[in-house]
Amino acid sequence: MKELFALNAFFWKYRFRFFSGIILVIATNYLAVLSPQITGYVVNLVQEKLLQGKGSQNVNHDFIITLIAQFSNQFQFSFPALIAFCGIIILVLALFRGVFMFFMRQTIIVMSRHIEYDQKNQVFAHYQQLDPEFYKTHSTGDLMNRMSEDVSRVRMYTGPSIMYLINLISIIGFCLFNMFSKDLQLSLYVLAPLPVLAITIYIVNTVINKKSEQIQSQLSDLTTNAQESYSGIRVIKSFVQESAMLGFFKKNSELYRKSAVGLASVEAFYTPTMSLMIGISTLLTIYLGGIQAYHDPSKVGIIIEFVFYINMLTFPVSAIGLTASMIQRAAASQKRLNEFLAIQPTIYSGQNELKEKLVGNIVFENVDLVYPHSKIKAISNFNLQIKAGQKVLILGKTGSGKSSIAQLITRMYDPSNGKITIDGQNIKSLPLQAFRKSIGYVQQDVFLFSDSIVNNIQFGLTDLTDEKSSYAEATKAANIDNEINQLPNKFETLVGERGTTLSGGQKQRISIARSIIKDPSIFVFDDCLSAVDTKTEQSILNNLAAYIDHKTAIFITHRIFFNYKFDLIIYLDAGQIAEIGTHESLLAHKGLYAELYSLQQTQENS
Repeated sequence: MKELFALNAFFWKYRFRFFSGIILVIATNYLAVLSPQITGYVVNLVQEKLLQGKGSQNVNHDFIITLIAQFSNQFQFSFPALIAFCGIIILVLALFRGVFMFFMRQTIIVMSRHIEYDQKNQVFAHYQQLDPEFYKTHSTGDLMNRMSEDVSRVRMYTGPSIMYLINLISIIGFCLFNMFSKDLQLSLYVLAPLPVLAITIYIVNTVINKKSEQIQSQLSDLTTNAQESYSGIRVIKSFVQESAMLGFFKKNSELYRKSAVGLASVEAFYTPTMSLMIGISTLLTIYLGGIQAYHDPSKVGIIIEFVFYINMLTFPVSAIGLTASMIQRAAASQKRLNEFLAIQPTIYSGQNELKEKLVGNIVFENVDLVYPHSKIKAISNFNLQIKAGQKVLILGKTGSGKSSIAQLITRMYDPSNGKITIDGQNIKSLPLQAFRKSIGYVQQDVFLFSDSIVNNIQFGLTDLTDEKSSYAEATKAANIDNEINQLPNKFETLVGERGTTLSGGQKQRISIARSIIKDPSIFVFDDCLSAVDTKTEQSILNNLAAYIDHKTAIFITHRIFFNYKFDLIIYLDAGQIAEIGTHESLLAHKGLYAELYSLQQTQENS
């Protein structure tokens, strides 16, 4: 339960609603227990009238009843008027209780919604701070579950559970106090079945929770199965696996059906058990109270009161198991959230100010990179100097470490050893967000949001503008403007989930435009032209020339760009520089670069 202590900060933040809610719950229950007392008082009055005053001397008048009696005596109410007066009081109490119940939910339940809002923002903000390494070791489903299901379960604690807990404590306290003060022996008899009811309900709720957890897991599997089938429908159809996937879905669906039916069977035991125990308590009240009333007629009012109290205790007693269950589930969910929120990012923002725009002098000094999750050494003893304004081409086979260079430059990862400096400053000392804003990074794995084309292009801008000229030039440079203008809604066209309505080449070019419109100091193009043809590639490179003329630009790819002159070409092999130089010097060297150049030229000419 200590995991829930983390929520104390939220309770203190909304302390006015929290403490007001507690007072309102207690006030609501106090008004609730007044009605049985007034009803008992009225019954005793009727009994006294019928018996012509006999037995009235043993009636136990408490504080509230004393006030009513004094008020009626002061105004000398007749018997019918007194009965009517008591009925009006009961109606007024019910009205006030309804008002208090409304404000009770407006305080505690609304507070829980505020806490839910704050927690979801807290979790999402924490997601934003964590490094790419974290996302490689955690599934998307788990991350979504923490922010939705876990936070929702915690809300059930901060709202309904707190309200039910205060409610059952106060109503049980008021009822027991009144019952014991009226008749201790009768109270012990009629309350005997209630602990059995509480224990039974707790056991049943425990079984229900276990089955619910199982059902939630099976529902998650069923949803994942359906989601993957929808996403991979082209693969399923091309391999003619519709029947196999349907059989797999039916199997998961059948497991879910059996578990749901089993849960329904257990829940069916809940209500009859509760009704049985309450019925037994009511019968005991009537039977034992009737025996007492036979010898002492003034006890009739007490019997009526006790019947009311027993029925009032029904929900609080039955809610003990439910409340305990919700608190346990909330504690488990909050533990998951606490463990997650305790994870600290490994990439920290530097303390130095970035007073001027980066020029683009990049230096790698004895840099190693070992990926923490796989322990693979991607970069080994890497040394490189890139001067401001240079255009650099980094080549290499798959797994040679090309993309790792981009990850290091953009600080998605920090070197395991060595350091990287830009304009003479260690990039670890620079403010992270300002540093990344100075870099135009076009990733190998293009991601577009389910939004319009223009919003995807302007994604990296702080100040958005609706002027077409602000993004028309960027799309022209990326050689995508003509295709966008041919679409029915042009720049307002929605691209679908992850840009599914666009081709791979179109997505890459929109990603390039998104980088250009930022006007960064350094460009890093990570295999961003792999999905376009040679003619389009050449057009993009020619258009880009004007934008990157005086800026540092690094092109990472697995093939050579024939018609673009690079200041420096690097060929990577096994995370190290195998060859470095200009196009002419590397051809003269007749090494790996010359071999790749010859092979690619042969393929282009064939």
